[in-house]
Amino acid sequence: MLVKHAKAVARQWVIEEASQTRGFCGAFYHGSANWLPDDATLPATSDLDIMVVHADPIPPTKLGKFIYRDVMLEVSYLPSDQLQSAELILGQSHLAGSFRTTSIILDPSGRLTEIQTIVSKAYAQRRWVRKRCAHVQDKILNNLRELDEAAPLHDQVVPWLFATGLTTHVLLVAGLKNPTVRRRYVAARDLLADYGHLDFYEALLDVLGCTRMSQMRAQQHLVALTTVFDVAKSMVKTPFFFASDLRDIARPIAIDGSRDLIERGDHREAVFWMVATYSRCQKVLYHDAPVEMQDRFSPGYRQLLGDLGITSFATLWQRSEHVKALLPPIWEVAEAIMAANPDIEDEPARPDGVVDLR
Repeated sequence: MLVKHAKAVARQWVIEEASQTRGFCGAFYHGSANWLPDDATLPATSDLDIMVVHADPIPPTKLGKFIYRDVMLEVSYLPSDQLQSAELILGQSHLAGSFRTTSIILDPSGRLTEIQTIVSKAYAQRRWVRKRCAHVQDKILNNLRELDEAAPLHDQVVPWLFATGLTTHVLLVAGLKNPTVRRRYVAARDLLADYGHLDFYEALLDVLGCTRMSQMRAQQHLVALTTVFDVAKSMVKTPFFFASDLRDIARPIAIDGSRDLIERGDHREAVFWMVATYSRCQKVLYHDAPVEMQDRFSPGYRQLLGDLGITSFATLWQRSEHVKALLPPIWEVAEAIMAANPDIEDEPARPDGVVDLR
């Protein structure tokens, strides 16, 4: 299905469903679809993200993934107080990209459209690009602060994993590229190659621990992951934020997306998403499965982590320190990319010397 047709379906859902709910303030397209031309084909391994803006500071629980008129939608809620100003959005790596182009679905008050107009004009200004890179770096450090030795293994791994994966986002944001999720390492590698810094790529893989991961070994891990995915999807009872990622409808993303990367020779690049999905499966088994089932599927998870050099909390902590040590070199490369990027602009100043966002 073409992106424009998928967006039309998403818009229909917003009109028929979201806009009828109490507290609805608007909605916009979010994620990778905003970086694709309307006449491009939406990949089978992708969903279409919708962000519904809600008046309640504590909005409804994320709807997650579901099929609506043959399109896989992923719907999340965002409190309206997180969209107070264009300046706030311009400095946030995960939101600014959704306002750089026309992405508004419904906007009863006109506020989202006003913000989008300002963000699109200032998006490529150097100070905002740098601020978004710093925002990613802050998220990396915040994730690492969540490491908790008392937590179950999967809950220890997740903050380290996402902190490590965000190292790619510092660079992608510097290059005005989509800070994508599953394909972040492929995107970062391509960006580094474009700017003559491909030699830095191995350092990103090294902190993840997958530089020596072979294609065959990645395939073996995927087989084990597929088995546990099929078990976990039928056992989800305890709610958690990513529960909808463990359903049959999510298989094209959770499983087939990793298989596609491995078969293309991007097996090292597939590791991040496999560990993320495996950790979510383990979370379900930990909360909702009998002990014997947890014992059955724990070894495969530990083997994957072991191949990444993670065998204990001590090694996980050590690897987290490696991520911190890599941040200054990452920032140097990000600065080099910003300096070389012809699309990044210096801010236009008014005669009185005040920078004008508009």
